[in-house]
Amino acid sequence: MELIAKQPTATGPADWFTGAVYINQLVAAEAPARLRAGLVRFTPGARTHWHRHSLGQTLHIVSGIALVGTRDGTVIEARPGDTVWTPKGEEHWHGATGDQFMAHLAMWEDDDVTWNEAVTDADYRRGRTLAH
Repeated sequence: MELIAKQPTATGPADWFTGAVYINQLVAAEAPARLRAGLVRFTPGARTHWHRHSLGQTLHIVSGIALVGTRDGTVIEARPGDTVWTPKGEEHWHGATGDQFMAHLAMWEDDDVTWNEAVTDADYRRGRTLAH
């Protein structure tokens, strides 16, 4: 058993995010384990760029309202306590609404993440579906 030392909060890089985002890495397991997890906090209107994970990604909403969008135009609203799964290879984005902060736990396996272009304001503002 090992108590994992806290990592300092990092600022989300501009080539991955639009707006101010803060990341606390929680887990980066050693091989053969592949678990990665982080607490990610988004300021109002902040969001990831389009990206995909080779083995999928799980997002557990801690506070605020999360927006999660896919290339087919679907954008869902997820609230605290909700968990969203994006399957392996699915291009998606996630972020905060325009009027409040949002925090989620991001969990994935492996470091094989492909980052793409920024999400346009039009994609960000698409109609939304509630998670429940």
